Amino acid sequence: MKKSRWEDVREWFRVVVWKPLREKDWRQAGRQSRKKVEKLTSRGWRRDKWMLVMGSVICVVLVLFGVVLLLQDGEDKKAVKAAEEERQRQSQEEALKPEEPEEPVDEEANAVPEAVDPRAEAFSVQPGNVPGTFEAGEEKVVYLTFDDGPSRNTERVLEILDRYQVKATFFITAQWPEYKSMIKEAYDRGHTIGLHTYSHDYSVLYSSVDAYFQDLWAVGELVKEQIGYVPCFIRFPGGASNTISANYSQGIMTQLVSLVQEQGFQYYDWNASSGDGGVCTTEELIQNSTSYTQNKIMLLCHDSGAKDNTVEALPAIIEHFQSLGYTFKAIDRESYVVHHGVNN
Repeated sequence: MKKSRWEDVREWFRVVVWKPLREKDWRQAGRQSRKKVEKLTSRGWRRDKWMLVMGSVICVVLVLFGVVLLLQDGEDKKAVKAAEEERQRQSQEEALKPEEPEEPVDEEANAVPEAVDPRAEAFSVQPGNVPGTFEAGEEKVVYLTFDDGPSRNTERVLEILDRYQVKATFFITAQWPEYKSMIKEAYDRGHTIGLHTYSHDYSVLYSSVDAYFQDLWAVGELVKEQIGYVPCFIRFPGGASNTISANYSQGIMTQLVSLVQEQGFQYYDWNASSGDGGVCTTEELIQNSTSYTQNKIMLLCHDSGAKDNTVEALPAIIEHFQSLGYTFKAIDRESYVVHHGVNN
């Protein structure tokens, strides 16, 4: 009898699946499986136990740190709030406080006093106050005077004067404006600055009284720019005794010698000359200059770019008079005055 398909399947299940399952010792297999599970469980627990402990510790630390941060943040907020309240309180008090008038600042009291130059007041031109004396006295003095500068030779002259500790007087012009800074340089070294002429053009300055004074005040302003005032010491170009002025204006010198003193100026001629107004060798200049023996010597020299021989002769001239007991002085308000006779 032919079997059906269902019977074939059931027979396969019985032979292949069911029979082997019934023949197996399930108790023994269970015991072996249980031992494996216990062994694995025991070893895994020891490893996991330490991981659990470390994780717990970390969690506790994080929680504590968070608590500390929360507390600190709370304290900071309290401090900020307290500071803000204090600031508002102070602002309110300032707003209610009456304004006090500001005390005036005494700028003059706080200002640093400027250094006072005693020569500025003493040597400035002052109408009605004419300087000088005509009494020679017994003291032996040489007044070295240099006309026509400043020039390229002025620095050389100043170096020699410094070397011998000698003071002199410079009657200046505006002929070489590139050297005008030497006016202040000479003044700062203790020498006296006097006025000679602005243009040094006889035909211009002696053309009239007005022309002369225009020239005189022009050179006075030039000096004022350098030393701060117009000095009262002047020297006429050619001296008060010059006759060249007669070619341009008859009798002008007679008028000028009085008018300059009325305005507070004093004019200084000379009673000794180096001769460097002409052409002289260095030896001739020395001989000319050292031939004078009076107690008060007003020595005429020139300071210009052409007067190299004057510069070279200067040390010997100074040494000669120092050896004879003379003192070299710059002109001041008490100095001896030399006037020439007026010829025009």
